[in-house]
Amino acid sequence: MNILAIETTCDETAIAILKSDSKRGAKIISNIVSSQIKIHAPFGGVVPSLAKREHQKNLIPILELSLKNTGLISELKTKEKNIISSSQIKKIENILKRDGELKEKTIEFIKKYKKPKIDLLSIAYGPGLEPSLWTGINLVRALSYFWNIPIEKVNHLEAHILANWLPPNNLPKKSDFPIVALLVSGGHTQLILIKEIGKYRIIGETRDDAAGECFDKTARLLGLGYPGGPAISKEAEKWMAKISEKNIESNIKLPRPMMRDKSFDFSFSGLKTATLYLIEKLKKDGVRFSPSKIREIANEIQSAIIDVLVYKTIKAAGKYKAKKILLAGGVAANKKLRDKMKEYIKNNLPNVKFNYPEIKYSTDNGAMIAIATYFHQKYNYPQSATWQRLRANGNLRLSNLR
Repeated sequence: MNILAIETTCDETAIAILKSDSKRGAKIISNIVSSQIKIHAPFGGVVPSLAKREHQKNLIPILELSLKNTGLISELKTKEKNIISSSQIKKIENILKRDGELKEKTIEFIKKYKKPKIDLLSIAYGPGLEPSLWTGINLVRALSYFWNIPIEKVNHLEAHILANWLPPNNLPKKSDFPIVALLVSGGHTQLILIKEIGKYRIIGETRDDAAGECFDKTARLLGLGYPGGPAISKEAEKWMAKISEKNIESNIKLPRPMMRDKSFDFSFSGLKTATLYLIEKLKKDGVRFSPSKIREIANEIQSAIIDVLVYKTIKAAGKYKAKKILLAGGVAANKKLRDKMKEYIKNNLPNVKFNYPEIKYSTDNGAMIAIATYFHQKYNYPQSATWQRLRANGNLRLSNLR
């Protein structure tokens, strides 16, 4: 089976192709991501209208490259050019009527190529920014209609979790469950109990700002770049190198919100506010905001966020007798988070396994949508949709799917 997966939930335009068979399992044979970070960086966050425009511009070139590189598509011969009827063109135009440049590029594309060797189309239909979601969804709807290929819809959050089993990682075993997953992605910070693939229960989540949002907002307060997580992490690493070299200590202290709370919920808005007050106080006291001082504050912000994430995860894993802990989502790429989680598991839950995706699979990508679709088929809980009824759901929640 060949699965073509599309991800446009936010500001990455991503397409992947997964090939699977009964003997060799699953293999990602193409995974292309077009990042929009440079476009949104001047605004300090994602601008939905700009994200939609970039998806409209980039989807067809990435689709064409993906299919050509894998040899799954070939051009029509000259005598075959006029096989598309005017009614078909009209239908495609209607599906993509709000997608301007994408509409024109899609029609050019389907006039140029034969139906590809694809068995299933896959799309992230939520959660996310609806202008971005609809762009990918409408393309999948048009392709499904014209090529007569079925659609599988994927919850973006489930895909982040299942990215932990992207090849070459082994498939999950019964002995891995129950699993506690810490999902830290964009506007989401959640602890999820996984009883088996497809069976999910949210046991804790943020009550206000997510960890990623806190990174972005505090990075902005420090005059650092976007996205905030990598920017703060970079400055924190420089501060830690200085500490190691000169054997100095920091006197900057920030709160660890809800760390000792009995629930598994999170709250990071207070940390953002505390950072703002700290900066205002230091300025009032005449402290010079040298690069070194910014790095010191960045290190404390990162430490505060990670302390809370790790403590809550270890606590949840202990309560639910987890056999494995997973990291998932963009913040899973943070090296300090991975290292500290590994250290705490070793010291507190030595028999619990720990896993996180490769960095390239932590942030949004098409491969995670493809592997989620593969699992839907393998574990017999398909999430099929027709091109007529497929819709975006920007506020989609993660729930049991089987």
